[in-house]
Amino acid sequence: MSDRIEIRGLRCAVIVGVLAEERERQQPVEIDIDFDRPIEEAAMSDDLAETTNYAEVISLAQRVATEGRFLLLETLVYRVAREVLDYDEAIEAVTVAARKLRPPVPEDVATVGVRTTIRR
Repeated sequence: MSDRIEIRGLRCAVIVGVLAEERERQQPVEIDIDFDRPIEEAAMSDDLAETTNYAEVISLAQRVATEGRFLLLETLVYRVAREVLDYDEAIEAVTVAARKLRPPVPEDVATVGVRTTIRR
């Protein structure tokens, strides 16, 4: 499969982390989603009905991320990936990455993140 739809930089305020401060208030995360699915029919017909509507995938991912309360980024990315894969049977694989934009560590690090890929 060489066709891929990409979503970059979805920013959400979520409850994720094991520290007490992370359990009590939302923190910013950034999510990237890639999903593999055939796009030839959509490309030839120029018809949205022949592809996966990325706007709906964005809304789905944001809902999963913001309505959940996660201890681990691993759980957040897996749940988003599972929901996206279940959303459309034409999706053959999905990769989701999430990054904490202000990780609670004393070192000077820009982000920490997790990435997962699941397939049918």
